[in-house]
Amino acid sequence: MALVCGNTMILKPSERNPGATMLIMKLAQEAGIPDGCVNVIHGTIAPVQFICKHPDIRAISFVGSDTAGKYIYETGSKNGKRVQSNMGAKNHGVIMPDANKENTLNQLVGAAFGAAGQRCMALTTAIFVGDSKDWIPDLVEKAKQLQVNEGHQPGTDLGPVISPASKERICNLVQSGAEQGAKIELDGRDVTVKGYEKGNFIAPTIVSGVTPDMKCYKEEIFGPVLITMNVDTLDEAIDVVNTNPYGNGTAIFTNSGSIARKYQHKVDVGQIGVNVPIPVPLPMFSFTGSRGSFLGDAHFYGKQGINFYLDVKTITSLWRDEDAETLKATTAFPHHEVNQEKKHQHLKYESLLRQLSTK
Repeated sequence: MALVCGNTMILKPSERNPGATMLIMKLAQEAGIPDGCVNVIHGTIAPVQFICKHPDIRAISFVGSDTAGKYIYETGSKNGKRVQSNMGAKNHGVIMPDANKENTLNQLVGAAFGAAGQRCMALTTAIFVGDSKDWIPDLVEKAKQLQVNEGHQPGTDLGPVISPASKERICNLVQSGAEQGAKIELDGRDVTVKGYEKGNFIAPTIVSGVTPDMKCYKEEIFGPVLITMNVDTLDEAIDVVNTNPYGNGTAIFTNSGSIARKYQHKVDVGQIGVNVPIPVPLPMFSFTGSRGSFLGDAHFYGKQGINFYLDVKTITSLWRDEDAETLKATTAFPHHEVNQEKKHQHLKYESLLRQLSTK
């Protein structure tokens, strides 16, 4: 989008995962994008400081963690830059008893464990309303069917998490849930992949009976872990979602239009899916994460995303047939003069219509 809007740009990938960016750059060269239009820099703190402070960089678009996102927003803004910062999330899926059971469970599994849960729109918390909590054993059986392997192997559903430190953090959060009274319905922490015994693999993990005060709920897990909560009513589910500081995305699973309408009006989240577990919009619509998930004035994608990469010009023109030297000078605002002229023209036209009507 930055290029389409006529900008040159710098791309800084995560230092833990730069490979995909370099593959994209190779494709960009093959596609004919001129050298210098897209520039890639690698590293940790130094390139971030450079981007936030260099006077020739006028806008910063960031996706990542809360800590980095807040720093980049504050530092970039202080240096006069336009900044959009998409940060952490705790995305809830609310499951009503009237939902289509098989479709809902399939959607939950895909949304929770796809990309090994390493995406800001992963559905990480399932809130079962009423009797829908009885579906949890079936959810576990579906999750067990997913295949964990090296990412390039055919048939792989989950690859590794990004680093040993990430694996350790995810496992510790799961353990904290058990220690605080939750139940580990499916434990994928000890999975081993043949040929990659030292890999950072975690199989699908489901933790039930989670409450809002638990550490595994308060923190973003960013791994293949789905935590589940039980409530009695839709209003209770809405209260859970709205009390959470994040507002990136949410979904409700139901066959009732009135329930869906109530949820989308009362929930305070930027992106809402109705029977759609990951409500990421198409590029023509803005990515509208809110509250603790976003800092900035213009969102990603859509019209807001286009405007983020543009400076708007407003041009006001006035063309007259008569000689400008014959016009009387006035201290009135130019728009007033134009409007007065249009008013006189309108009165003349109205007078002519009256004459025609009398004849």
